[in-house]
Amino acid sequence: MSTLLTQTAPNSSTSMAPTFLLVGMPGLSGVPSWWTMPLIAVYLLSALGNGTILWIIALEPALHRPMHFFLFLLSVSDIGLVTALTPTLLGLALAGVHTVPASACLLQMFFVHVFSVMESSVLLAMSIDRALAICRPLHYSALLTNGVISKTSVAIAFRCLGLHLPLPFLLACMPYCRPQVLTHSYCLHPDVARLACPGAWGAAYSLFVVLSVMGLDPLLIFFSYGLIGKVLQGVESREDRWKAGQTCVAHLSAVLLFYIPMILLALISHLELPITQHTHTLLSYVHFLLPPLINPILYSVKMKEIRERILNRLQPRKMGCAQ
Repeated sequence: MSTLLTQTAPNSSTSMAPTFLLVGMPGLSGVPSWWTMPLIAVYLLSALGNGTILWIIALEPALHRPMHFFLFLLSVSDIGLVTALTPTLLGLALAGVHTVPASACLLQMFFVHVFSVMESSVLLAMSIDRALAICRPLHYSALLTNGVISKTSVAIAFRCLGLHLPLPFLLACMPYCRPQVLTHSYCLHPDVARLACPGAWGAAYSLFVVLSVMGLDPLLIFFSYGLIGKVLQGVESREDRWKAGQTCVAHLSAVLLFYIPMILLALISHLELPITQHTHTLLSYVHFLLPPLINPILYSVKMKEIRERILNRLQPRKMGCAQ
């Protein structure tokens, strides 16, 4: 690894090298088989859980409603995110492959961020859905029509692709002044952009993308929940408040699970807190790998319609003659 670290001099300006160097989980490089099985298990369970959500929503006409449609999109983003991350993670775990070609790195970076922004956008759309359902229950159906849902889906797709499509091309053309060693086990555009020479405007665009999504979306989501909390305070019946609040539990849990590790990583990086590489890497894994694993469980447990229809589909059909 030391040879790879010295391939590019820190103060020289070069074009993008043919490879990047990835960092694995500290302390596990000597026992790759130990963390291979958890990675495979996380991927398979994430695919199974989110696939089940997609399957039940697609098959059940009663679930063809705005809230469940957004849940469908959330499962798509979760499957896409964990699938985009898995190749380099398994390469490190199975074979200790720390180098990744620049083209493959940029391709992984593109899909990781597309699905990550998709997840953030869907969580925002779901918070608006919950706010309308609780704050404007009489106008909910008129406000969230099929046309509005279709336009929202197009806007999410345009936001994901429009923001991130230029990045691989910009980063591929930028001059680099630092050793091309990444700080994660996968390729992320802030990680690649920090290696660029000072003044490279592609790095500024990368910062704009991060702030315009991961900075704006949490603020709008918590603003939506502020409106929900204000309305619930005015509800006299404790039982009605409880029922309304329960409809938000799964979504709020998914929001906290997605954003808290990301905010912690941003604070650690900005404040330059003295934490170990092990902690930094673990937080990154939690941010990207835990939501796809936990979200299907949250929504299956907390949403009665989803839970009951999954159980009904899994129950064996009784065969018999009519009396």
